[in-house]
This record gives sequence, structure tokens and C-alpha cells, in this order.
Amino acid sequence: MTQRLTRLAWTAATFTYLLIILGAIVRITGSGMGCGEHWPLCNGRLLPPLDVPTMIEYGHRLAAAAVSVLVAGLAGLAWWLRRGARSEERDRPDRTSYTALGLLMLQILLGAVTVKLQLPPWTVILHLGTAMLLLATLLVTARGHPRTPPSRAELAALTLGFGTVLLGALTANLGAASACLGFPLCNGALFPSGNYLQYVHWVHRLFAYTLFAYVVWWAVRSKRRGVWYVVALVTVQVAVAATMVVLALPQPLQAAHVAVGAAVWTALVLAVF
Repeated sequence: MTQRLTRLAWTAATFTYLLIILGAIVRITGSGMGCGEHWPLCNGRLLPPLDVPTMIEYGHRLAAAAVSVLVAGLAGLAWWLRRGARSEERDRPDRTSYTALGLLMLQILLGAVTVKLQLPPWTVILHLGTAMLLLATLLVTARGHPRTPPSRAELAALTLGFGTVLLGALTANLGAASACLGFPLCNGALFPSGNYLQYVHWVHRLFAYTLFAYVVWWAVRSKRRGVWYVVALVTVQVAVAATMVVLALPQPLQAAHVAVGAAVWTALVLAVF
């Protein structure tokens, strides 16, 4: 893999991480329909009048366009190198570049469907899940081929991390973030006894607690520095979540929760691959 391909993959991964945070800000501020039901245009125009919700959503779309250019360029460069356009660059690039392009196409489709259907929770959750998979694929591309296939312990960590992310998205998009007050219990109880929103929120917390315990065990067992970085980030994430609940879900902490969650996912992928 050439340095150019590696640099482009890291750049695309960085922009994708920022795009995930921007997407969260769109949701948190209620700006998801800032461009109306129009897609790819914004309120029927290429350059719409910019009130605050429109600016946030339009900025998110511009960032998505930048990611699209980077990922398409990455796949194009991978194809060019594979064809052996230059003799010194005949290394066969990682096929994850093409996987990233496929995930990007799916992400664009989900984004359009989400807007056209006026933000149903299931499409928003799939949209975030696909973004996380795209981020992971770009990170794997940037790192190159792993030395050894992931172990069962590593795959379990990835599964727990991805499940926690999806359950967090479900909690947020169903309006269940405030269903469990207090921390670490749910309304002072070990098992919620209210409506289904409390159960959704509580299952998300249980996944997060399990992830924390698992990565601590994994770090002690493997004695790898990268896994301890995961432990540190999960600890920060739990602290952010606890503070967010205690302070009645202020918007900056909601955005920070998503940002740290994406950082945890990034660290997990890099620790495995």
C-alpha cells in the first residue's frame, strides 16, 4: 500500500468521524428537516436562504459531499494502483477501499430516504450504523492488512461496541434518553418498571456497562497499550453519559456523548486491526 493511499484513507476517516458528529448535531438541534423534504437540493435550491436549522443541515450535507469525494477518490486510487499505472506502485491495495465505496453509496441512499420519509427512527439508526461501518472500513484501509485475523475476544469487543452504538441511537431517536433518571440505576431501581422507553434506555446502559467490564478484562489479559486507550475512552464516555443524565440532557453534552462514542468505536477498530 502506497503512502498516498494511506494518507487519503486517514483523511477520509477523519472527515467521516467529523461527519458523524455533525449528523448528531443535526439531530440534537432538530435541524434534520432544515432543507425540507428536498434532496439533494436544500429547500429546492443549490444555495438556500440560511436560517440556523438550514445552515446546520446544509453544512452537514456539504460535509457529506466532501466525504463522498474522498471515498470515491480512495477507491479510484486503489483501482489505479491495482492496474499498475506506475511500476513503483504495483502493490495490490486493500480491497476495503472498494467496500468503503459500497458503504458510501448505501449511506447516501439512506440519507435520501431519511429525508424523504421525514426522519423515521429506523432510517436514522441505520444511517448512523452505516456511518460507523464506513468509518471502520476506512480505518482498516489506512492501517493496511492486519498481521493476524481478529481473535474471538477482539470480535466480541467490536460486537459489543457496535451494539452499544446502535442502542444509543435507538435510545436517542425514540426519545428514551430521559426515561431513566439518575445514575447508575434507572429511576433508583435495578430493573425499570415503567414503559418500554425505560427498557430501551436500560438495555443501552447494560450494554455500555458490559462493554466497560469487557474492555478492562481484555486490556488486563492482552497487556496492549491500544486496548488501554479503549478503556480510557469508555471511562470518559460513561462519565459524560452520567453527567448528561444528571444535568437533564444539555445539548453540548449530547453532542459530546456522540463524539466520544465515535472515538471509542475508532479506538476499538484500531485496537483490533
